Amino acid sequence: MKSNFIQKIKQSVLSQTPKRNISLVIMTLIMIVPVTSCKKSFLDVVPDNVSTIANAFVSQTEAEKYLFTCYSYLPTETDPTYNVGLTAGDEVWVEDPANHIRSTNVLQLPRGFQNSSDPIANYMNGTRDAAANYKAIRDCNVFIENVSDKSKVLDLDIDTRERWIAEAQFLKAFYHFQLFRAYGPIPIIDKNLPIDASIDDIRVKRRPVDEVVNYIAGLYDQAAAKLPLTIRNEGSELGRVTKAAALSMKAKLLVTAASPLFNGNPDYNSFKNKDGEQLFNPTFSAEKWQRAADACKAAIDFCESQNIRLYTFPTPTNPLSQTTMTQMGIRNAMSEKWNEELIWGLTANNNINYNSFFQSMCAGQYDFNNADAAKSANRPLLGPTLKMAKMFYTKNGVPINEDKTLDFSDIAQLRVGTHDERFNIKEGETTARLNFDREPRYYADLGFDRGVWYMANSPTKTDEDTWWMKARGAEVGQSSPIPIAGFYMKKALNWHYEWATVTYINYPWPEMRLSDLYLLYSEALNEAQGPVADVYTYVNRVRARAGLPTVQDAWTNYSINPTKYTTKEGMRAIIQRERSLELCFEGHRFWDLLRWKTAGIELNGNVTGWTISENSPQLYYRERLIFSRHFVIPRDYLWPIKESDLLVNQNLVQNPNW
Repeated sequence: MKSNFIQKIKQSVLSQTPKRNISLVIMTLIMIVPVTSCKKSFLDVVPDNVSTIANAFVSQTEAEKYLFTCYSYLPTETDPTYNVGLTAGDEVWVEDPANHIRSTNVLQLPRGFQNSSDPIANYMNGTRDAAANYKAIRDCNVFIENVSDKSKVLDLDIDTRERWIAEAQFLKAFYHFQLFRAYGPIPIIDKNLPIDASIDDIRVKRRPVDEVVNYIAGLYDQAAAKLPLTIRNEGSELGRVTKAAALSMKAKLLVTAASPLFNGNPDYNSFKNKDGEQLFNPTFSAEKWQRAADACKAAIDFCESQNIRLYTFPTPTNPLSQTTMTQMGIRNAMSEKWNEELIWGLTANNNINYNSFFQSMCAGQYDFNNADAAKSANRPLLGPTLKMAKMFYTKNGVPINEDKTLDFSDIAQLRVGTHDERFNIKEGETTARLNFDREPRYYADLGFDRGVWYMANSPTKTDEDTWWMKARGAEVGQSSPIPIAGFYMKKALNWHYEWATVTYINYPWPEMRLSDLYLLYSEALNEAQGPVADVYTYVNRVRARAGLPTVQDAWTNYSINPTKYTTKEGMRAIIQRERSLELCFEGHRFWDLLRWKTAGIELNGNVTGWTISENSPQLYYRERLIFSRHFVIPRDYLWPIKESDLLVNQNLVQNPNW
């Protein structure tokens, strides 16, 4: 059942006048506040079809509808055809973007089809499957200005008024962050312009990166001061923002700003406005990392004070092995709705239709009795790459190419699952070397041929003799096509899903959870001070939940590079991989690769997978080329601005090399 909050957002959006595709040409005009009905053409979002702003703030009911309009621009992250962070990276691949897909725009990004004439995922204008962030900011400004006026919305009490303003400030900060992350220096829209603004005022300019970051951070601070500590009315308000969300998103902003893409990046030394204003500070600042670390720690301390903690799977009625208990703690941290680790879950634009669409890609046909092609015929063929499978650690907690005790030189070597391995791999079945001796997150996050797939409706009620995958060519698990590389995003499928009824359990998209914040803190602190005690502490907390030894023990005892963790550079590599594994399929890695300036390495090269059409294990487990990717350095680190926008607003400058 949808929460009242989601229903209110839908009602608010449905009551609006039809949305238009607004280019940045028009964006410079929609900052003008319409104050008379004759100017209503500038107003794209009007609650209940009211033609003037004044009527939108005559009562608490109408004002709340406008607040829900501000929420309605939140990104549709649970649908990969919108989620750039998931689809444009190297974690997953789709065979044919046009096959059973709502839209192919975002799916074309990793194929090199981004352009400046009609950009994919245009975060400024809201075209080609992105939210219209400047339109969202304009609506937030309208709301803040009117609700801040105590002569309006007279039936609104002071506490609710302050909270609603803080929510709009948070959303305004978040929409600016969405733009900053993609474009770097952006126009800041602090207030909407008056109707009689001059042409020069309307032609906004991009602001330097440091100014943008400080502005967004200030908005988060203002919001945090008045937002509720927690959501108390869970029946109607889950998904609305809290102080914990504001502090955590500020921390993420500052970590992003301290990262190599934005902190002393020499690639942009000559990137300036037309008046010569420098848009990127050419000087590296270690202080930015310390500021980010301080913000992360403040957010962690507050979250923990509100009993936000790493998720652990509760002991079920029917006993499970510790192996499965650990895996369920990993899986459900993402896909168990409103669990104790979630800091901010997106519900607006992430409803059951989008969520079930996403989960349909994740469900391997482990239930042989219900392996009916009709039940999965329309499933998009999106799944993890072989590169992603290789990235997970060994059972000793180090990369497969660093473990001195285990040999992964031939990942396709065949091996039979034993009784001791029965909770990970079906006993007596043959599969590839790559699938053995891996960390718990490998088995929790990935579905693969001959892998065990425990679910709430296990036929034995336990993890003994439970569901498993039989997915080679012509086998029951391929009664309909499977993802191109042979792997499923098992982690993202809620464990209550049932093939018999094809029933998906909706969950909010985890925009921010505590493990993300822990790893951001470790990263920032390591960059600021080197591998001091807290750097290890917070990485190791995440690893402990994942059933892994500490960084110190793992590298000392099992790695060919036993002192790696003792240096800043070594811990940087460890933390970056830890983020990629812990947060896989949650839309973070692509943006991380950009801010780390490692996308030029990671997003260039071959996409590979198993030969999924073959039936015998000898032929199925052959690595094959799927696609060769090309990431253009430094051009592709920033989004292009639409060319026609630059022609109309001549104060705007294009991002380099577009």
